[in-house]
Amino acid sequence: MSTPPQPPQQPEQPSEAPAPPSAYPYPNPQSPAPGGPAGFPPAPQSGQPPLYAQPTLVGVPAQQVNPYAQPGPYPVVGAPPTGGSGGAGRAVLWAAVGAVVTSAAWAAGVFVIGGAGDDPDLRGYKAPANLCTSADYSSFKDEYPERSGTPTDNTLEDTALDQGYCSISLKKTGSSYADAYLSVQLDLHKKTDPGPEFTAQWKNYDDSHDGYDVDTVTGIGDEAYIVSEDTTNGTDSGSRYATLAVRDGWVTYTMGYSTYLSSYDDDKDPPELDEVIDWLKTDTRTTLEDLRD
Repeated sequence: MSTPPQPPQQPEQPSEAPAPPSAYPYPNPQSPAPGGPAGFPPAPQSGQPPLYAQPTLVGVPAQQVNPYAQPGPYPVVGAPPTGGSGGAGRAVLWAAVGAVVTSAAWAAGVFVIGGAGDDPDLRGYKAPANLCTSADYSSFKDEYPERSGTPTDNTLEDTALDQGYCSISLKKTGSSYADAYLSVQLDLHKKTDPGPEFTAQWKNYDDSHDGYDVDTVTGIGDEAYIVSEDTTNGTDSGSRYATLAVRDGWVTYTMGYSTYLSSYDDDKDPPELDEVIDWLKTDTRTTLEDLRD
């Protein structure tokens, strides 16, 4: 899949008040890049050139660019990039981040091939043509009744793997830019049993990533885990995000939420993580029921 094009150049931002972007991506149990957070090269120092290029986006306003419109799984970011103020600057930064994530994460999903030849245990699940229209996220709509831009959907059909992915940018009423992000991914593994690797990656996530909490979830699929982190510490800056990862037979499903707060953002009162985790569980149960024959 080609890397996403770059948003149009944004107006020069005031140098005296640089602002961080508006949201974190989601945690992903991938091996961390040497010297930097998992899924990303080390952040450049001041005065150094960027580590990745950005192609050009034609005809799409910056506020509609969804930096999380990349296929999962979700990257882990130890600290968000900074620069620019307001939502426009954040859109440019996260579009560049997304370009790096796409090439690695989407390729990882495509090349899950090989296996022992067992019949796949798909439990009656079918990959929908568009996961954005099939995934339930109604629990979030009271808090975030609006969307920023159009949800982004990606699908893959292969003899080894069927995959659906959707990214949605959420807004509170009156916000100018996205306040939070949801990302969902469904994988039907048709050649290999994902169980051992799924358990190793998610159950032990906090062993290799400081600051994260991992909790086992019962009553959803064969096994499920919540990976979460809250760095706000009672202030109006920092991050909150959580991912619910579920395996049911040879089918895996993840649903993740993220938000990043700063003094420059409209949203000063994001939902508590306990609320978000309850919403993730409720909507994941509904989605998995709907995706089965």
